[in-house]
Amino acid sequence: MPWERDQTENTATPYTSESESMEMNYPRDKTVGAVTCPSHPGTEGTARAKASPLPLSHLNRNAEEEELAVSQQIKTNFVQHARKDESSGELFMTEEEFINAIAPKNEDYHKIRRDQYGILFRVADRRRRGRISLNDWAAFENLLAKPDAEYEIAFRLFDVEGTGAIKFETFKKLYDQNKGSETIPFDWNSEWASLYIGRKKTRHDMTYPQFAQMLRGLQGERIRQAFHLFDKDGDGYISPEDFQRIILETSKHKLSDYLLDHLPTLCNISTGSKISYANVRAFQNIIREMDIIDVIIREATKKSADGKITRAEFLNEAARITRFSQFTPMEADILFHFAGLEAPSGRLSLKDFAKVIDASWQTADRGLDSLSGGIAKVEETAKSFLTSVLESAHHFGLGSIAGAFGAFMVYPIDLVKTRMQNQRSVRPGERLYNNSIDCARKVIRNEGIAGLYSGVIPQLIGVAPEKAIKLTVNDLVRGYATDKETGKIKLPWEILAGASAGGCQVVFTNPLEIVKIRLQVQGELAKSVEGTPKRSAMWIVRNLGLVGLYKGASACLLRDVPFSAIYFPTYAHLKSDFFGESPTHKLGVLQLLTAGAIAGMPAAYLTTPCDVIKTRLQVEARKGETKYTSLRHCASSIMKEEGFKAFFKGGPARILRSSPQFGFTLAAYEVLQKLLPMPGSEDHSSPISTGETSSVPSTTAPLPYLRSRNALKLILDLDDNFGRIKVPNSASLPKIFGGSKQ
Repeated sequence: MPWERDQTENTATPYTSESESMEMNYPRDKTVGAVTCPSHPGTEGTARAKASPLPLSHLNRNAEEEELAVSQQIKTNFVQHARKDESSGELFMTEEEFINAIAPKNEDYHKIRRDQYGILFRVADRRRRGRISLNDWAAFENLLAKPDAEYEIAFRLFDVEGTGAIKFETFKKLYDQNKGSETIPFDWNSEWASLYIGRKKTRHDMTYPQFAQMLRGLQGERIRQAFHLFDKDGDGYISPEDFQRIILETSKHKLSDYLLDHLPTLCNISTGSKISYANVRAFQNIIREMDIIDVIIREATKKSADGKITRAEFLNEAARITRFSQFTPMEADILFHFAGLEAPSGRLSLKDFAKVIDASWQTADRGLDSLSGGIAKVEETAKSFLTSVLESAHHFGLGSIAGAFGAFMVYPIDLVKTRMQNQRSVRPGERLYNNSIDCARKVIRNEGIAGLYSGVIPQLIGVAPEKAIKLTVNDLVRGYATDKETGKIKLPWEILAGASAGGCQVVFTNPLEIVKIRLQVQGELAKSVEGTPKRSAMWIVRNLGLVGLYKGASACLLRDVPFSAIYFPTYAHLKSDFFGESPTHKLGVLQLLTAGAIAGMPAAYLTTPCDVIKTRLQVEARKGETKYTSLRHCASSIMKEEGFKAFFKGGPARILRSSPQFGFTLAAYEVLQKLLPMPGSEDHSSPISTGETSSVPSTTAPLPYLRSRNALKLILDLDDNFGRIKVPNSASLPKIFGGSKQ
């Protein structure tokens, strides 16, 4: 924007044309650069900048750059949704484009209908033309940036003349035009209303602060008047059905489906079948204090070992957090009544409370209002299902790559372990390897670095299905055996879940294991027996046949079943009992690594005898060596020929392999999530999910969308039908209401 130099006051004043001043709808004061805002009488905003010790050119350049940045952002948002006037070439928005630009993108619109956002268009359309320009859009965006935007938007909707005050006649006319035909009547001549607008013969205009304060208390007064209307015999009680109708009409847009569906059950918190005014007032207080209730519940559950709290713990935490907003016993009873309908134990989690205090919570079987709504719901469900499938495939793919990376990094240790277990001689002169280090050194010397990775391909192929089968079966059994109310699972079921997971994976992993092991040991055979050809994985598969691929399966079961039966319960208890994992406390990567490493140590070492037997059964016997015929024969032969210590050959190597493999896998998964995020996902840097989250969802939409929605909620406190019946356009309104001349 060009700047003029004020010679008398040494100030820089922005030049604004008369037409621009009129478009802003604010009368210009005689003082140069001063603008008076009609919405806030008595306030003046000056566009003057005090003289700076820096050169004026520097001041001008900085001001222009700052304004250009803001204007460019606003213009980008406007151009994205605007249409072009073919005759004048001007870009503009009608109500439809405005709704597309301002309505929250991820809203389901079953509480506040999408077309109701058109109410806000009447605020943005300052000149009542039925279309808004870039300047109108910029003014509306600036309005949304104000800290009290919600109340000011509601005020401007009724301040149709732009005078900074609302006439009661104008307010009442717009109210009558928008309220539903079956709406519970509201008496604007009541004592409460008279305190804000004066009595019938002494009405006065409402200023912005007065109007905002009236809106603040309006919902409570609507509920009070509705209660008196239905309390026909004056005994202070109404039926549950009448209570439900009152809340549906006055607060439906602020409450969850779950809460709305269970409103009639409020009568169950006390004896009798009716609802008292005290119950209604306590319920209304719960609605008004939802935000502070959310904070109290979050803080209280953080301090709970199991992430659940009782009524007493809620009240104690409320006393610690708040100074004056104490909750009455009845209010606490109502909160815990609705949150605990499906969890009558008295100890409730964040997930239980979310059904009450999260307005976006929906019941699965809620009907749809129209055929178009049904189609949209079906499309959304199909989209969600497809998204879930794609996300599962994405995570499975990343997990497979990460698992393969972890297996590859520790594969040399696995090869050393296998060769140590396959070494049968106990006499020093006949042993090929003295220990694990000697084994690794000789492999490198005789076969090169590549020798440490003999048979790695089958191992990499088997990682993905092995992990998928193991984790899926374990989760299924644990989910079946977990108590739905307490979230606890008994130790025998934990062991059974792990054992089942280990047993199921053998079906797929045994063929890959036998191929891998034979490839791992053929290198040393080639060195010890001259002329021995190297075999490929496919040759081994064809030579063994289908039955041969499952040789040693009994030993594989004997190893994998106890391994998983030890590993999974140990891992789960280390996380919960030692590191303190709970629904409100998730563990970091280092803690998960430590828990996995510690759990793997006893599982790996204690199952080493089974692994030795499996290896001996699956390796092809050499000339002069005992050929094992069965599991029992193998075990007895090892004991007889090599002694008890032979059952723990390669035990340290198994431990050294398990811990770093878990670490490499988890670290690789973290990196892959950042490098290869799920296409279309909003948060690409989220950590690995370690369990079901049950917190109350937080609002993450952009602030302008939130402000727009909150402003609508304030307006809907007047009547839930606002915006459904269209406000007449400017041509049909008298001039006093902002109409145009005929």
